[in-house]
Amino acid sequence: MMLVTGATGTVGREVLRLLPAGQAVRVMARDPARVGDVAGRAEVVGGDYGDPLSLERALRGVRRAFLVTNRVPGDDDARFVRAARSAGVRHVVKLSAAAVADAKADDLITRWQRVNEGLLRDSGMEWTLLRPRAFMSNCLSWAASIRSEQVVRSLYGTSACACVDPRDIAEVAVRALTGDGHAGRVHTLTGPEAISAVEQTAELGALLGRPLRFEELPLESVRALLRRRHPPAVAEALLAGAQRRRDGAKADVGSTVREVTGREARSFRDWAADHLAAFGPAAAAARPGV
Repeated sequence: MMLVTGATGTVGREVLRLLPAGQAVRVMARDPARVGDVAGRAEVVGGDYGDPLSLERALRGVRRAFLVTNRVPGDDDARFVRAARSAGVRHVVKLSAAAVADAKADDLITRWQRVNEGLLRDSGMEWTLLRPRAFMSNCLSWAASIRSEQVVRSLYGTSACACVDPRDIAEVAVRALTGDGHAGRVHTLTGPEAISAVEQTAELGALLGRPLRFEELPLESVRALLRRRHPPAVAEALLAGAQRRRDGAKADVGSTVREVTGREARSFRDWAADHLAAFGPAAAAARPGV
């Protein structure tokens, strides 16, 4: 039996979709109704990292697990690792972050991920760590302003990041969950190029067949926006990550997606072409050569 957590999220949903037919799969979700229709493909159970009994039920009979946690700060990883070890889980594939390997990254989120990775490494179970760069899908936050104003607003628009398609992260996760040779390995995952928000705006505009404008946001405006959405320490951690991107810390391109899957990582243009509906009319996308 294999357990998938985070199946209502960006990567977990794709992991569930990509797991091979016939694989015994259980999904743990705080709100099972949000998992959607997985009849015949997976068993869905309610569970929460903070509820030991629900963890015990979800992990019963599980031998491999995909672990996603996002409550920063928090001890969800510690609770899961403890329960998984007690349940006899053999191998955990954890979604972490590429910033963990950056010695200059010392924000709250990165420190939290480092601690969580250490818990898994020291657990006695086999482990695989997935360390992706920023998700290409983060650009979906621009959809409303693109549809209504033909504009993208962001911080540090010319700084580049080797962002990665969540589908590529999920494919590597599935390879690690179902294949051999991934135990004790760290997979740092990037796209095939470092690209800036200004360049992403241009790509989206070309695919949509209409000009888009980029507007640079001032730091304090972004800080205020983030603090409306997150606790202050988390907001400052996100800003620290953006500043490291500005300084070039997130531009390195790796080859892990190709090495694990046997194909090149998807480009931002690939991702955008498959998600144009989110940004509005896409008449130009139907024309050859666009």
